[in-house]
Amino acid sequence: MRRYGKHTDEDDIRSRPNRKGNRPRTHIRPKHEDAAGGMVLTVDRGRLTCLVDGRIVMAMKARELGRKAAIVGDRVALVGDLSGKKDTLARIVRIEERSSVLRRTADDDDPYERVVVANADQLAVVTALADPEPRPRLIDRCLVAAFDGGLTPLLVMTKSDLASADELLELYGHLDIPYVVTSREELESGDAADRVREHLTGRITAFVGHSGVGKTTLVNALVPEERRRLTGHVNAVTGRGRHTTTSALALPLADTDDWVIDTPGVRSFGLAHIDPARVIHAFPDLEPGTEGCPRACSHDEPDCALDAWVAEGHADPARLYSLRRLLATRERRDGD
Repeated sequence: MRRYGKHTDEDDIRSRPNRKGNRPRTHIRPKHEDAAGGMVLTVDRGRLTCLVDGRIVMAMKARELGRKAAIVGDRVALVGDLSGKKDTLARIVRIEERSSVLRRTADDDDPYERVVVANADQLAVVTALADPEPRPRLIDRCLVAAFDGGLTPLLVMTKSDLASADELLELYGHLDIPYVVTSREELESGDAADRVREHLTGRITAFVGHSGVGKTTLVNALVPEERRRLTGHVNAVTGRGRHTTTSALALPLADTDDWVIDTPGVRSFGLAHIDPARVIHAFPDLEPGTEGCPRACSHDEPDCALDAWVAEGHADPARLYSLRRLLATRERRDGD
C-alpha cells in the first residue's frame, strides 16, 4: 500500500532531522577560496600558533580535516578571526602539500611514526664533543632521517674547548656533510651563531640534538628577540609556557626570509619507518651501482651489487662503509 498519492504535499512528508542539528547532512566540503595563507610556528595541546601576514594568530584545526594533523612548518589556510588580538581564535581549514618531512618513531619496533617538522630544507644535528659525550649512533640516526625526509644535513659540534673534533670529523668526513665546530666561549659570545648563520641562508633549518649539547642556547643566540616575542604572545593567550621544551618552535631570522626551528631534546630516534631504498638517494656516487642488486636488497648482504661497483673503482670504499653504517643503525640502540 502506497503511503502517499501521486501528488503529495510537502507539508505532509515527515523528514528525520540530523541528530546533531537541523542542518542537512552532506559530504560536500567548503572550498574556503577566501582563506588566508599562514605558517604553523608551534603546537600546544590542540592550539596552533600561526604567522599570517606578519601577525601571530592563534588557531584550531577544523573538524573537517579529520585526523590529519598540522605540525610546525606546515603551510596552512585559515579562516575566522585573523586579527591576532587577545582571546581570538582562527580555524585551519586546509594543510598544503609538504615539500619535506622529518619523521621519527619512539623506537625501531614502533610502527607509529611521528612527523616532527614539515617543509624544512636542512637539518642541523647539534652534538657536544664532551659533557655530554658525543653519541655517534644517535647522530647516524638523525642523518638517516634527514636523507629519508629530503633534508640536507648540517653537523654542528659544540664545546671544542673540552675535546677535539678530529675523531668525529674522520667518522663523517666521507659523507661530505658541511660542519661547524664551536667552543663554549664562542657559544656564549655569539660568535658561534654568526658562523652557523652562514649555513642558514635561503633555508628553513630544523635543529635537533640531545639535551645538554647547547642546541637551544645556539638557537636563542640566532633569534633572541623573536623567541621572546612569540612565547610572550602565546602565554598571554593560552596561559601556557611549555613551548620551548616540549614542542618544536619555528622562528624567523631577523631581516631575512630564513627560518630556524628549535625541537625538543631527543633521547632516542627510532627509524621503524625508514626505507633503505630512499636512503641510497643521498649517495649519488653509489646509487647507479644498485641496478644489479637483488630485489629488496638491504645493501649489506652477499649478493649486493655495490661491492662489485666499488671494486671496479666507481666509488670510494669509505662511502660504501658509511652507507652501510647508517643503514645498520636500525639494528643498534642509540647508546651502543
